[in-house]
Amino acid sequence: MPTENKGSLLLLVINYFLLFVGSVSSSLLSKYYFAHGCSNLWVSTWVQSAGFPLLLPPIILPYFLNRTTRRPFTHFTPKIFFISIFVGLMLGLNNLLFSVGNSNLPVSTFSLILSSHLVFNLVLSAVIVKQKVTFSNLNCVILLTFSTILVALDSSPDKHGLTHDKYWMGFLSTVGAGLLFALYLPVMEKVYIKVNCYSMMMEMQVVMEAAATALSTAFMVYKGAFGAMVREGREVFDKGERLYWWTVVFNVVTWQLCFMGTAGMVFLTTSLTGGICMTALMGMNVLGGVLVYGDRFGGVKVVSTLLCVWGFCSYVYGIYIKSKNDEDEDEGRTDDEMI
Repeated sequence: MPTENKGSLLLLVINYFLLFVGSVSSSLLSKYYFAHGCSNLWVSTWVQSAGFPLLLPPIILPYFLNRTTRRPFTHFTPKIFFISIFVGLMLGLNNLLFSVGNSNLPVSTFSLILSSHLVFNLVLSAVIVKQKVTFSNLNCVILLTFSTILVALDSSPDKHGLTHDKYWMGFLSTVGAGLLFALYLPVMEKVYIKVNCYSMMMEMQVVMEAAATALSTAFMVYKGAFGAMVREGREVFDKGERLYWWTVVFNVVTWQLCFMGTAGMVFLTTSLTGGICMTALMGMNVLGGVLVYGDRFGGVKVVSTLLCVWGFCSYVYGIYIKSKNDEDEDEGRTDDEMI
């Protein structure tokens, strides 16, 4: 069913703003947790989805304030519900891989490697949603692939003060997180074809993140991680207990901004466009890692970052050319009709 809000420029701007703020701040705050003595991967995984109740007010309030007649959570088919649960569990695994990578790698290296998800995204989008492969998006993917390879060849455990096993665990986990996230994007684009409004997309996001939270909560309970959080705050986190809990809270909030922005971008545009927009923000994460954590930013990382920017600009230029050609075709049809 067509939807009016799919073409809303305002919604698009709002979602990209959420993605921008959420992506940059959540990456830096996740690293802040590990950089100051903490090491619990399940806590880092849990905070990425535990904020899903924050999405409930904008879903429920419009109905109770009589701004809409649509009742929340009543338009789910069994198929969409179970797909949401499955994708949520997949996101839970993705969050764990993200935590492993972020805990073992500098923010700048981690972000550049994570940009490899766009390679998988293009391939999976072509297979799942029949995304047309053009010169601009193929060129973008090739440049980002070279960027990731450069980082891999230039990096070594010695440069980051890590053991060989920890470094490669972080590297492979980051690539794995990129692969799972690249699968999530086109799968959701295909599902969103059956979704007729932005509110339902948010409801699906709640179900998915609730499933991811249930998975991480089960492991948190099994590992005794909730009790360990109290000990971490008091004894391990070197900035003090109060700042520890603020770090946890802001991690929860900023991750919700990131995921909501991502889902909104996929719903309003395409999975590939959403992936491209996220990759464009990786440059900000690299800069944040250098400025906030003093990551080394040598010649290879400079070249790698420039390749990312070049790839993104190539994709944007391709969109511009396509848009211009579509406008010319529309004008041509209008002229023919007038004749």
